[in-house]
Amino acid sequence: MEARTYPNTNTDEPAVVATALDYFEGWFDGDTERMDRALHPELAKRSLSQVDPDSPELRSITKERMLALTAAGEGKGDDPGGERRIDVAVVDVYGNIASVVVRSAVYREYLHLVRTDEGWKIVNALWHFT
Repeated sequence: MEARTYPNTNTDEPAVVATALDYFEGWFDGDTERMDRALHPELAKRSLSQVDPDSPELRSITKERMLALTAAGEGKGDDPGGERRIDVAVVDVYGNIASVVVRSAVYREYLHLVRTDEGWKIVNALWHFT
């Protein structure tokens, strides 16, 4: 088996952060172009029930649903008082994958990204209200 050499991943961190910001700022601004740019076609966004914390119900959202919700402006009300605090912490970048934690005034999300020909895309998102 031939060994693969991966590029210097430190140079990928700004692009990974930019993808996470496209996702969050796109949501808060109702910007479907930024949201579309950030999401992989096979996105799996999940959370446990936020209404009943004891419920084992796992909710899932697709890229298409996220784009529809963004276009409808669902995230515009999630930016309390316009306090746009979004902290993106890149946990790891290795080869063509990355892991990120995003903390905002409204959400905590754990994101997994993959590098595609079009750039970094969010393929998995696990979230909870803060």
